[in-house]
Amino acid sequence: MDILNTINTRLTEMLGPFGPLIVVGLLGLMLILLTLPILLRKEEDPLDKLKKANRPTAKVGQKLRVSDHSKLEKYSNFLEPQDEEEYSAIRLKLIQAGYRSKNAVSMFHFSQFALGIVMLIGGVAYAIWKSSTGEPTTQNTILSILIPGVVGYMLPKYWVNKRQGERQQEMINGFPDSLDMMLVCVEAGQSLDQSILRVSNELKSGFPALAEEFEIISHEMKAGKDKTQVLRDMSERAGVPDIASFVTVLIQSQQFGTSIAEALRVFSAEMRDKRVMRAEEKANTLPTKMTLATMMLTVPPLLIILIGPSVYEIYVTLSNANF
Repeated sequence: MDILNTINTRLTEMLGPFGPLIVVGLLGLMLILLTLPILLRKEEDPLDKLKKANRPTAKVGQKLRVSDHSKLEKYSNFLEPQDEEEYSAIRLKLIQAGYRSKNAVSMFHFSQFALGIVMLIGGVAYAIWKSSTGEPTTQNTILSILIPGVVGYMLPKYWVNKRQGERQQEMINGFPDSLDMMLVCVEAGQSLDQSILRVSNELKSGFPALAEEFEIISHEMKAGKDKTQVLRDMSERAGVPDIASFVTVLIQSQQFGTSIAEALRVFSAEMRDKRVMRAEEKANTLPTKMTLATMMLTVPPLLIILIGPSVYEIYVTLSNANF
């Protein structure tokens, strides 16, 4: 007991009144970090062992094509959600943000976990430094530890949402132009597959996200995938209402046997009108947004110019009257 009291007193003198609590928290965090690799270690499946045993050996100078497994795959049970709906929702959000790799979900959750731990350790270090330079309250100490951890955990989610919004806005801005180019290609005698490929090549410099979606459609159609399913997959990947409407128009035109050129002509005109309406909406909201800035930047100087001389004269008059 004397040893524990001595250690407690020494920690209190070095780190402040919360010194023992901070040391216990750091020790617990280190134990968690040390035990996680052991708990998450995934044993090799016996079937995989049999496959490796039966795999033919390569000859000299010959390389076998081996699939590239991610290092995070053995931690997939921890990093990936086990619920199928939740996994599909996160996977779709990452695809809409432009992250299409197979291990995107694992990398997303790993970045959340890693940044949360790193920022939490940084918060603990900051709390120790504050306790050594002063006597912070319990509330300030807890907030200085928890807030960085929460920020680090939420930062990847914020980044993905930001990327998703930027890509969708880019698709919305470039979609009317892509429809006009597609209409020109179709009326020139090209098929829908050729026109989509041509449009994707033309849009790479201005709207790379939309060009990438059209290029994926072209490759899937060349691979023999059903056109209806290809278009629906594009609508799901993009997550833009205009593209969803465009996919519906093409599917209906294909099912009912109507002219694709006529459908594209009507729909492209509608998209142009919609873009003009969006521009007018932003222009109409501009005066309302500028009202507060105008008042803050105009009214104070105007008051100083109009009332300033009178206030100065009153001040001088009162000063002379006191003397």
